[in-house]
Amino acid sequence: RQATQVNTSRHTSRVRAAAHRYLGLRYQMGGTGRRGSIDCSAFTQATLRDLGYHVPRTARAQSGAGYWVSFRNLRTGDLVFFNTLGRGVSHTGIYLGGGMFANANSYRGRVVVESIHAPYWASRFVTARRVMG
Repeated sequence: RQATQVNTSRHTSRVRAAAHRYLGLRYQMGGTGRRGSIDCSAFTQATLRDLGYHVPRTARAQSGAGYWVSFRNLRTGDLVFFNTLGRGVSHTGIYLGGGMFANANSYRGRVVVESIHAPYWASRFVTARRVMG
């Protein structure tokens, strides 16, 4: 039991550190981070790549990676997906635990950490995927 807590704590710290490296980076649709801007799916792709995992480039493609996980069972590192354009999955972020997730979005104009329970995000939540263990 203690070893599991240590591993879980280490996992949480690694995921948060990887995501936090991108905080404040400017949002730009199609941005990959190479020119100082990034979009939502490039952010999740880069964060997971830094942790040794590969996911596709777009939010829609990422929503088919790994395996489904319910909202109630989210763990740090899970990808969360939203319908922000009225046409299915159009936005993604990475769950950081404690009801918070990191994402790059046009409204804030940069990579930020926000509450997944905020009315805007909660009403647009579509699904979550676990790609790490």
